[in-house]
Amino acid sequence: MILTKAQYDEIAQCLVSVPPTRQSLRKLKQRFPSQSQATLLSIFSQEYQKHIKRTHAKHHTSEAIESYYQRYLNGVVKNGAAPVLLELANEVDYAPSLMARLILERFLQEHEETPPSKSVINSMLRDPSQIPDGVLANQVYQCIVNDCCYGPLVDCIKHAIGHEHEILLRDLLLEKNLSFLDEDQLRAKGYDKTPDFILQVPVVMLCPLAVEGHIIHWIESKASFGDECSHHAYLHDQFWSYWNRFGPGLVIYWYGFIQELDCNRERGILLKASFPTDIVTLCHSIA
Repeated sequence: MILTKAQYDEIAQCLVSVPPTRQSLRKLKQRFPSQSQATLLSIFSQEYQKHIKRTHAKHHTSEAIESYYQRYLNGVVKNGAAPVLLELANEVDYAPSLMARLILERFLQEHEETPPSKSVINSMLRDPSQIPDGVLANQVYQCIVNDCCYGPLVDCIKHAIGHEHEILLRDLLLEKNLSFLDEDQLRAKGYDKTPDFILQVPVVMLCPLAVEGHIIHWIESKASFGDECSHHAYLHDQFWSYWNRFGPGLVIYWYGFIQELDCNRERGILLKASFPTDIVTLCHSIA
């Protein structure tokens, strides 16, 4: 799904006033029925992450952490089975999984002889049964399973979706009988920063609105929506490095992108929202 900047801004503006819940996502789908669920979820998640980055610092002051911890303690004393931590996170507009991390770290600081390591915290968030307090374990679990933008469950889902789309792209390349090297093969050859696939025989993608085809040497798969923030970061951290090392290439944003971002075609980086059907090898003539 390719959106204009104006269409994207309309969706982003709508997200400003809604909490990061699955109910909000359903309302968003009702508001924009022509957009796919996957595209809206990706935009939803990215916009919320931007919001969290902007407000992160205020939740990490010692005063804020102590206030949250005392409110948590008072809440579970009244009713330990109620979603105290989840409701607190929603009230102060902070991601539930990140609130769970704050409270867990504060709890362990109070009850352990040494400060908890990051690896210990991460392990307990992945498996709350390791938390040495049954009430807190349940509270953390509620936060993890109800957070649709952050946390170990979301990370696992994103990793699986990304891997799924890489496999899909591999299958499509094989279907087209295109020879390629994947990321693992390239790293085995000593490359430290590589795209998902390098095409061993360059191809030309014929664009209906282009007079000439665009030569493609590599393809990168992104199982997300390409907004301005993420795309510019990828350009800086990945795409231009690939271009410098391997030549021009193609980026597939499987959940769509902002149309105006596809502005580097002549410089050698093309954007698509799906695998292009108009690919020919260089050994063929181009009409």
